[in-house]
Order: sequence, then C-alpha cells, then structure tokens
Amino acid sequence: MDYRTLGRFGVKVSPICLGTAFRGYWAGQSDEKTCIRVIETAVDHGINFIDCANFYFAGKCEEVLGKALKGMKDKRDNLVITSKVWSRIGKEPNDQGASRYHIMREIERTLKRLQLDHIDLYLLHHFDPDTPLDETLGAMSDLVQQGKIRYIGACNYTAAQVVEALWVGDTHQWAPLACLQNQYSLLHRGEVEQELSGRCRQ
Repeated sequence: MDYRTLGRFGVKVSPICLGTAFRGYWAGQSDEKTCIRVIETAVDHGINFIDCANFYFAGKCEEVLGKALKGMKDKRDNLVITSKVWSRIGKEPNDQGASRYHIMREIERTLKRLQLDHIDLYLLHHFDPDTPLDETLGAMSDLVQQGKIRYIGACNYTAAQVVEALWVGDTHQWAPLACLQNQYSLLHRGEVEQELSGRCRQ
C-alpha cells in the first residue's frame, strides 16, 4: 500500500478510506457480521483509514465499527479512525450543529459507541451558520488538548469557509484543519478543482 501523509501533517493514511455508512445495513440488506467482515477485510488488505459519523443509522454504524475494532485490538494502533459531528441526531434544539454544547456531548457518545478513548480525526460534517467559528474551532481544539481527538477537519465547506476557518484557527493558535472531505467525482468536479484545491495547496 502506498501510504500518504494527511495533508501537511505527518500521520500516514491509505489513499483509499473505507466509509462505514453501510447503507445496506440501514436497508436491512446486510447484517452486523457482514459489516464487520468488510472492515476486517479492508484492514487485512492494508487500508488503515476508516471513516464514520455519529448519525449513520442513528449511531449504530459507530457501534458496529467499535465491535470490529475491539476484535482487532492488535491492529488498532495502526488505524486512523474518523468520525463526524454536526448532523441532526434527535428532535431537541441542541441535537444538531457545531456549538460547543453539541460537540462536547457528541464526542463522548461517539467514543462510547466506538469503545475508544480517542479518535484520530474528527470532522465537522457541515458549516454551521448559527454558531460562530471561534466557538466551534475552540471546542475542537480543546478536544485535541484533552487527548480525545488527534486532528480536526471539515466536510462540505466552501473555499471561503475554509479560508475563514484557517484564519480563525491561526489567530487563536488553535489546532488547524488537517483535511477537507467534500464531494468530488466525475460528475461533481467544479468546486473542488476551481476553488478548493488551490486554497488547500496554499
């Protein structure tokens, strides 16, 4: 496997990241054992980068990943485990977003489901227009300081939002964004190639 650094940071990840949304599991077309076998097979073939999110199947996908990791204790230290926060996970007002309240609560729930004491990369699933970036990034940086996460990143941010996040983080000397996870395919190339890739290189 040709491992690569995560952006400008030193941690090495496989060029293919295994997503664990397991939509077949949601739809009842596969079971927990099948999902665990998928994870184990990916790791056996050298994939060390595994992605999840707190709202996938109401947290059940994190639970499945946690069970898989528990069965691979000897390999956990070589894996880069990712999860996300922001998406709605309940009906209450603070069950969504990137506020300090929501982030601090959800990291504890994620760690419990994954049966881990830390995750390696924690992503903001979307930009939150209702929460100041300094509140969001301050909370994420505090989690780095507490040892509950190693790196932070973002998903679905525009180029302008990335620049603002980098500026806010740099101003306060907080943990910077390590990566960006946005939609990119043959059908969706424009935003990444025309705006984001240049900003990321800078």
